[in-house]
Amino acid sequence: MLVTTAKQGRLPGEQPTTADTAAPDEHLHRLNAGILRSQDFLLGETKPEGFWVGELMVDSTVVSDTIAYHHWNRKVDPEWQRKAVNHILSMQLPDGGWNIYHGGPTEVNATIKAYLALKLAGVPVTDPRMLRAREIARSLGGVPRMNTFSKLYLALLGLYPWQYVPTIPCEVLLIGKWFHVNFWDMSNWSRAMLVPLAIINHFKPTRPCAVKLDEIYPEGFHERDLALPRDPQWFTWRNFFLSLDKLHKFAELWAQAGIHPFRRRALRQAEKWMLERFEGSDGLAAIFPAILNSLIALKALGYADNHPEVLRAEKELKKLEHETAHSVRIEPCFSPVWDTAITLICLHESGVPAEHPKMKKACEWMMDREIRFRGDWHHKNPIKVEPSGWVFEHNNKWNPDVDDTAMVLLALRKIPTDNPKRRDECFDRGLRWMMAFQCKDGGWAAFDKDCTKGILEKVPFADHNAMLDPECADITARILELLGYEGYSIDHPQVRKALEYVREQQEADGSWYGRWGVNYIYGTWQVLRGLSAMNLNMDKPWLLKARDWLESVQRPDGGWGERCNTYDDPVHKGQGPSTASQTAWAVMGLLAFGDPSRPSIRRGVEYLLHQQNRDGSWTEDETTGTGFPRVFYLKYDMYRNTWPLLALATYRNLLAQALPIASPTPVTSSREGQGDMRGKYFEVLSATATAER
Repeated sequence: MLVTTAKQGRLPGEQPTTADTAAPDEHLHRLNAGILRSQDFLLGETKPEGFWVGELMVDSTVVSDTIAYHHWNRKVDPEWQRKAVNHILSMQLPDGGWNIYHGGPTEVNATIKAYLALKLAGVPVTDPRMLRAREIARSLGGVPRMNTFSKLYLALLGLYPWQYVPTIPCEVLLIGKWFHVNFWDMSNWSRAMLVPLAIINHFKPTRPCAVKLDEIYPEGFHERDLALPRDPQWFTWRNFFLSLDKLHKFAELWAQAGIHPFRRRALRQAEKWMLERFEGSDGLAAIFPAILNSLIALKALGYADNHPEVLRAEKELKKLEHETAHSVRIEPCFSPVWDTAITLICLHESGVPAEHPKMKKACEWMMDREIRFRGDWHHKNPIKVEPSGWVFEHNNKWNPDVDDTAMVLLALRKIPTDNPKRRDECFDRGLRWMMAFQCKDGGWAAFDKDCTKGILEKVPFADHNAMLDPECADITARILELLGYEGYSIDHPQVRKALEYVREQQEADGSWYGRWGVNYIYGTWQVLRGLSAMNLNMDKPWLLKARDWLESVQRPDGGWGERCNTYDDPVHKGQGPSTASQTAWAVMGLLAFGDPSRPSIRRGVEYLLHQQNRDGSWTEDETTGTGFPRVFYLKYDMYRNTWPLLALATYRNLLAQALPIASPTPVTSSREGQGDMRGKYFEVLSATATAER
């Protein structure tokens, strides 16, 4: 009876029956069938070149910004604009505003950007949707409450006074690394966004548009509302930088007159820096904001519309679009390397043979993506290490990152190739490169090493919450997971420092903050999985406290869920609608303790099996990925299908070890055999489910 149910599948949200928890064998049959359906689905999603990539879904701001850019550029395609308007309106909330993550409240920047885009596109201000948007925007404080980057875009259209936009001086590129705070102390992504913005800030290429936004300046254009607020204390770093900004604006007068002592040289340096980083990348840093900013900067510098660099930037921007007959949406970037590595890990752990043609082809594709170029990372990393590493996107040679590299190495170690020597050399080189990025306190960050000078968060244009690239527990734990599989001892100096760092980052309730996934469920899962891979004693009280926290936030339906509001206030941690991806993380976190019989795990697994669609996929609306906390979030469309498979596979492998009838092959230290637990009972179940499929 249960086998038939598993074969046919259930609709999402359909409640379990009493038979669903009746007998262990029946449960295992359903588990096996669910895993096989998931494998079939993911194998069917492989791209012809051999990789996997899911869409990165974001809020409405990228489409709103693109409409504004086309009006600034004086080139508007009415049909494209109609589709963009449809997309923006489809995301409007009942209160009239727009949010920055699914289920979140109205946010001022997203709302005013959408309102402006609709107004530029000709939607009448008397339209009820526009009236609601205007009122909610005013109630949130209107234009004065927008962040610096948003105000700069408004200034380009003549809708905000440049005198109140914080200055982004080009001269920052001239400050040498000898100075305590310099250009290379900014995060990787901030550098890519700020260099073209500095060029734009110099030229101020305003092209007034035909609309106004006076109605969403609650107090008009008074300085008390437009100027950035100062700290009440007389001397703080913020007040110092606000005073310095006034000095910059005075210097701007000399710059406009052509007699600024360093401006001409700084502009040349900024232009050179930007053009260099176009090479080997899908646009500047291969991300939407930097590409858009660079396109505006090129035009401000006087590049003609038909100049090859302008055409290239426009082409990369266009590639990010998904246009249908009635709508257009835009991704912030592409994620093929990240998605491919995760998918390979999930498929292999779930029993797809490592020799499967699609597995081997994907492995070759990933090895081809290794970056053998000394990129911008060398400015913050004094260790002489052979260039290596991987990026998130297709091409971005200047910016390999630690997190993607760790995930790729976790995948490479499992997949045999026709050229094992090449694979091993690639793996070892990447491992050495990654290890060189450990920060002073023992943790690892995403892109740079020790990019943590908090003074940079006080500069007036730092309100995008992304000036720094701090080390974090989730990335550090992922690296520990890899090192554990590779046989590193907890007495290894770098491992010991990392373990100390992770221990120090634990919250009072036992959880860990997740920097790159939402949020405490993500961080706690990754830490527990990493520590378990290091063969740590998981019965320690501080680790059991983490397990207790995970079980305390399990929802009545058996799943787990958490929303992005936890970044604003941790009081919300562990609260939110259940999702497939977050349930998978929580289940894997609990499985790190080695006891698959815990009721919380069984209920979590049942939730995943009951929510699985007939085609082997899962449905998920919530936003579970993090870009910049409190500013920008991502919904990885692959997450809903990859992480549940890995959770189910981890659960099944642990059951195979625990069941007396099973005699799984020993876990070896080789990269091909690590984690392969196909016992006799496992094989019987797989054969049965395969026949049913």
